[in-house]
Order: sequence, then C-alpha cells, then structure tokens
Amino acid sequence: MVLKLPLLALSAVLLINSASLGASPFSDSYAAYQHAIEVKDIQAAEQYAQQTYLLGQGYFEPGAIDITHLQLNWATSLQAKGDLEAAHQQFLQVLETYRSYFGADAIEVIDPLLGAAQTISASKEQKSLFKEAISIAQTSDNLLLTAEVKLLAFKALVSTEYYGRDIRSDVLDAYEIYQQLPNNDIRRITATYYVGVIKASEKRYSDAISHLEEVVKQFAVLDFSHPYKLSAHARLVELYEHEGESEQATAHCIAIGSMTPWDDQQEQTPLFRSSPQYPMSYIRAGREGWSQIEFTVDEQGFVQDPVTVASEGGPLFIKESLKAIKQWRYAPKFVDGKPVAAQTTVRLLFEVQG
Repeated sequence: MVLKLPLLALSAVLLINSASLGASPFSDSYAAYQHAIEVKDIQAAEQYAQQTYLLGQGYFEPGAIDITHLQLNWATSLQAKGDLEAAHQQFLQVLETYRSYFGADAIEVIDPLLGAAQTISASKEQKSLFKEAISIAQTSDNLLLTAEVKLLAFKALVSTEYYGRDIRSDVLDAYEIYQQLPNNDIRRITATYYVGVIKASEKRYSDAISHLEEVVKQFAVLDFSHPYKLSAHARLVELYEHEGESEQATAHCIAIGSMTPWDDQQEQTPLFRSSPQYPMSYIRAGREGWSQIEFTVDEQGFVQDPVTVASEGGPLFIKESLKAIKQWRYAPKFVDGKPVAAQTTVRLLFEVQG
C-alpha cells in the first residue's frame, strides 16, 4: 500500500504548528514522522505517528483537537501498514470526536469516514460510511473532492454484493467531473478506465472500446507503466475479439508483450480464451478427461500449429480442445525488444459438474 496523508491533509496544520514551537521531543517525533512519509517508510511512519500521538497528549491541552489530528495520522499509518482492525478502531474514535467538534456534516469528517470505510470488509456498514462521506462532499461544493470520494467508494464496492446502480452512478458522476481536468491527468484516466470496465460488463462493447482506447492513448502520452494501462490493453484484446476484429486486437497483444519482463521459463498467459464445448454425448455418459495441447504463439499473438501431445477421455475432447485453442490470443514473447514466435503448452480439463 502507498503511504499517504489523509485526503484533506489535516496533518499539514500540525506541521505548521509544530514548526513554530521550537525543538522538543514532540516536534522531533513529528519531524521524524513527516520524513518517514516523504521516503515512504511505512514501518517508521506508523512508529513515529503513534509516538507523536502519545507525546501530543502531554504537549497539548487536554481535549485539544490537535491530539485527534495526530490520532488521524496514526490511524492512516496503521492502514498503510496493513493493520486494518487497529486502524478501524482509531478511525472510529477520530470520527466521533470530529463529529462533536466540527459538526456531523463538516468537511473535516470525510477523512475518518473514508478511513473507517476502507478498513472493514464489504458490508452495509462500509457502504453507509462511504455514502455519508459522499453526501458531505456534495454539500461542500468541491467537485473534485466529490469525484474522489465517489471513485473511492466505487473501487471498494464494485466487486461486492453491495454494488448497485447508485454506486454505478457515482463513478459516472466522477467521470463527468474529471472531464474538466487535462486529458492526461491520472484522476481523469482512472475514471475513464472504470467507465470502460462498466460499459464492457454491460456488453456495450463499442462504448467500452472507446473509453479504454482513450486510457491507452493517455498512458502513451505519460510514458510510464501503470496497472490500468496493462489491464486496458488486455480488456481491449477481449473486446475486439468479441467484436470479431482480430486485427485491432493484435496491436494490444503486442503492446502487452512488450510490457512483460519475459524469461525463458515463463509460460505465456492467454489474453482471450473461448472455452471448448463439452461433447453432449460425453456429458450424458458422464465421461471426463483432459487434453494437453502444444502450439506456437506467433509474433502477433495468434495460435499456430496446435497439436495434441497427450489426452485422456476420448477423441472428442481432443477435437473440441483444438477448435477452441485456435481462437485464443496471447501476448507474444519479446526478445531484445522485438516480438518472436515461441512455443507453449496448456492442459484443458473436461469435468462434469455435479
């Protein structure tokens, strides 16, 4: 996890305060915490965040809100360290204090709300925390903050049973807000990627292709690798193959191959697979088996010359395996910066589901 300050950067307030108070164990500890943040030392950041919070209780007046700011820093560091249960409890305590001090609808409440939401598993409580943060952000008239909070909620809930049309609408809203940013702003690219994923899941392939091609285009301008860049290429291969446009898919197969640190022992991973048909006569007979197929992946990621090297269960398993394999697409292997043909093998299983 990337170590970061809270969304609203409340710790910046303490940086100003501590800098004006001269040398002390507290200010030294806080400076060490800030340095750990800068160098992305997660372990040290958590250690000094806790130490600063404890020292702060003797440094500030009892009940001072500065102490709760320090607790928020500690909770954030615990989250970055992966100690989610402890982080969640700290975020909840901060949340209670912030609601009392700033007001339940104050913008300052967003940070502990998001922290509490991100440190528990998918649940009604998690969704409720995100929704409360979204509501507060919307009343702040800060559109970019609203977009960021909505996108965080989408990323947390999209693959859970709590994802619904409301969360879908949230990410589409974020996408529209981010249209005011430059094309190559990472926030805009991220939202564009997720809209493309949504459109693909809804089988709106043309819209999905348009959005994901934009993601690839902007990462090319930025000239750096990102997980969404690789994922966009992979999804575009699948989308183009679904649309019967293998030529367009080829460019993305090659792009993925060029991004992958190949070695001689690495097995290639298919980008698009069509499952073999299970012979109906074999299903009725309860026959199971497998086929091991060897083939060449050419420079454009197409399967060439598939042959059966071993099998079990019957000749129809072999026939259906070869038929399916010929439709697969791969990222070609690269050697010295150029795509090359390379052999690989796969084993396809045929099992009757009970």
